[in-house]
Amino acid sequence: MATPGPDADGDTPMLTTEVATDATISATTMNAPGAQTTISPEQQTAMQNILNYIYDYRTPEGHDPSKLFHKRVNKRVLPDYYEVIKDPQAMSNIKQKISSKTPYLSFQEYVRDWALICHNAQVYNRPDAGAYHDALTIKALVEAELKKLIDAGTITAEQAAFPYMGEIPHADEIIVEEGAAEDESSASEDTDEEAKPRGRGRPRKRDDGGEKDEPTRVTDMESRKKRGRPPKVDTPMESRIKNVLKALRRFKNPAGDYKILSFDRLPDKAFMPGYYMEITNPMAVDILKKKLKRKKYTSMEQFMQDVELMFENAKLFNEDASPIYKDAVDLQLEARKLLAVEQAKPDTDFVMEDGRIPLPEGILHNGELYRVGDWVHIQNANDLTKPIVTQIYRTWQDASGQKFVNVCWYYRPEQTVHRFDKHFFPNEVTKTGQYRDHSIEEIVNRCFVMFITRYNKGRPRGYPTDKEIYVCESRYNEEKLTFNKIKTWASCLPDEVRDKDYEMELYQEQKRMKKTPSPIAYLLKEDAKETDDLPKPEWGADNAPPKIGAVHKRPRDPRVSIYVPEVLPRSLTSS
Repeated sequence: MATPGPDADGDTPMLTTEVATDATISATTMNAPGAQTTISPEQQTAMQNILNYIYDYRTPEGHDPSKLFHKRVNKRVLPDYYEVIKDPQAMSNIKQKISSKTPYLSFQEYVRDWALICHNAQVYNRPDAGAYHDALTIKALVEAELKKLIDAGTITAEQAAFPYMGEIPHADEIIVEEGAAEDESSASEDTDEEAKPRGRGRPRKRDDGGEKDEPTRVTDMESRKKRGRPPKVDTPMESRIKNVLKALRRFKNPAGDYKILSFDRLPDKAFMPGYYMEITNPMAVDILKKKLKRKKYTSMEQFMQDVELMFENAKLFNEDASPIYKDAVDLQLEARKLLAVEQAKPDTDFVMEDGRIPLPEGILHNGELYRVGDWVHIQNANDLTKPIVTQIYRTWQDASGQKFVNVCWYYRPEQTVHRFDKHFFPNEVTKTGQYRDHSIEEIVNRCFVMFITRYNKGRPRGYPTDKEIYVCESRYNEEKLTFNKIKTWASCLPDEVRDKDYEMELYQEQKRMKKTPSPIAYLLKEDAKETDDLPKPEWGADNAPPKIGAVHKRPRDPRVSIYVPEVLPRSLTSS
């Protein structure tokens, strides 16, 4: 393995910058009045060329690893960022100093600013965040360009050396607040909403070190609107795997760097094409995590085969005397020891603190087996005639033996807040960010939700004709009361079934899909104006969707196209 490549996943708070260090203090005196620059014209040109190169660089997948570092972090987006990071830096500052009247006085200052950008991103973000790995990519790119300047005699090795910027906190030293970071099961979800920073941010530590208390009862509409997450319900095997992965992150090499960082991501194909010619079955920590998240491992032995493969690949590709080879040997031995320790523990050691026991094979209820990925109607305490349309994300039982499912709610049009002239398809529902727990006894029956691109072409093969089938084309944002078209249906599904598909019974002729006016358009007040505040839905029982939504006359979102009354059928071969 070599320098980790950029992250291709996506989505959550990220960004650049660091804590105060000796380097930070010295930086304040660099541009003292009357100081003369030592930078030659060749070096000045090289500085601009490197900056341009980083701006223009794209990975083979088209990702721009520098995007997050173009400007300083917006304090309104991450209000705690400047409490953690005392010396922020961005590429815009480098650009300004290259061409300003107060330029860099030495080439080392220029290198220090690049080091600061990369270091800050690692301080603020968790190691599995996209920003963290983008920073490693930027560091590798800059160092490669600096080496070219050394070889050309433009600068010395001392001028090109990245200075030590201070210790990078270990991920385990950070308390992740509930709701402040994406849960593993939803981090890869395509939100289709306004752009969000990539990667998972590193929330700052609380002064009291305490965990945030989870509310036991929803008491007002504002707290109801907060986006939920499926609870973590790990099997003993999954808990053992997580313990091994976590423990591997604590080992450091003589330089003080965490050994596992070299194995977090596969090498960038643009920098190391030869790696993929020699290594036929690449493996990295992020791949291990994805396979674990998507329930691909059925045994510890299967997981360890991938761990062994990861380290054997590194030993095969790298020289015996190289640091990465030595780290691979050490971590391989440690992984085997950790496996033995975890396998020696009884399963009872992995029961969750609240006594929750996962039921990965599903729950048998009234003669039906309900599993993750199944679509079900849940009793609606606000209206028994309109059960909640849901998809199962978790199945477990508590300490008393009572069985539960965690489901994602899908709202009916009349449960949302929307513009009065909005139209909906018959049987349309919209995905929400509400992940709620329900007793297995609350399941009414099965249902099914199809994505808009398939709904008019046919129905699931073998699905009972007396069961309801709904159509979905958007997500509903309960914070902004907006609808966002779904781009990728797989991103809306639980990881366990994301790669699975269902067979279709195709119609001889595709359905004509015609939207109809909002079922609650009558709620619009006669004196409604475009300047009115957004109305609020009417809530009822705690663990149920709104009793009824609301409509308004506020200006139409310019990004939303005007309704076309009818969608004509396309050929059965169209996508």
